[in-house]
Amino acid sequence: MVGAGYFIGSGFVDYALLRDNPGDPTAIPEAAAAIVEPGLAAPAKPQAENEQWTITSQDGLKLVATHFSPDKPSRLWAILVHGYGRNQSYVWDYAAEYIKRGYHVLTPDLRAAGLSEGKYLTMGVKESDDIVLWAKEIVQKDENARIVLHGISMGAATVMMTTAKHPQNVVVAVEDCGYTSAYDMFTVQLDKLFGLPEFPVMNCVDIVSPMKTGAAISDAAPLRSIVYTEVPMLFIHGDADKLVPCEMMEKLYEASSAPAKEKYIVAGAGHADAKKTDPQKYFERVFA
Repeated sequence: MVGAGYFIGSGFVDYALLRDNPGDPTAIPEAAAAIVEPGLAAPAKPQAENEQWTITSQDGLKLVATHFSPDKPSRLWAILVHGYGRNQSYVWDYAAEYIKRGYHVLTPDLRAAGLSEGKYLTMGVKESDDIVLWAKEIVQKDENARIVLHGISMGAATVMMTTAKHPQNVVVAVEDCGYTSAYDMFTVQLDKLFGLPEFPVMNCVDIVSPMKTGAAISDAAPLRSIVYTEVPMLFIHGDADKLVPCEMMEKLYEASSAPAKEKYIVAGAGHADAKKTDPQKYFERVFA
């Protein structure tokens, strides 16, 4: 029984969290091909002065980001965090909106994505530690920086978990279609994709994931983290999201301890499609 449980858990961890080819910056977990929108082209790189930044994670990985500068000197900064199965280029259209409003923008490749090192994703657990380090890097360059965190999907989960760690100079956060927990999200997908029940699969995954990734899948739980948030937060979700149901946003909103919070539900928008559905309204709400 123990051997079978390990086999089940290990197989799902590799399917969902292992970068398919660590030497290929475009490689994604096998599951991402079934979950994220196939064939979606990355947006163009913003036409702004930019440079590559690198840092070293707490566990020794080289992490890479692009820093875009606005036309004029500014203390405003945004860290834009991409989603599952993506890399930093998939938030460059968001970056363009921040840049034209006078923000410096940092777009990291999360661990095990893009040009950053790493074998396994952790669905926000270690990624949130990495974003804390990116915020620290900004403050080392600009001690008066006012930093916005804005994440989409897994990036939104990462942002919520990051705010609970109170990174330096972060003044507001935007979470767009983040999940209550990776455990809950994958449980939904297990049923939809394979008709499999939560037990015993997810229980096996939760036991094996720390052995392979250094973090339990159940630890990727923004719903637990958000009660420690101390910055204002905007919650965005599409009411037609079939990957991360809109009810998850409602639970997150209610649990949040943010001193000010708003929710923006986009009618007819699927997963990570809120901006695409109504770009003008989306950024009006973000920059309100």
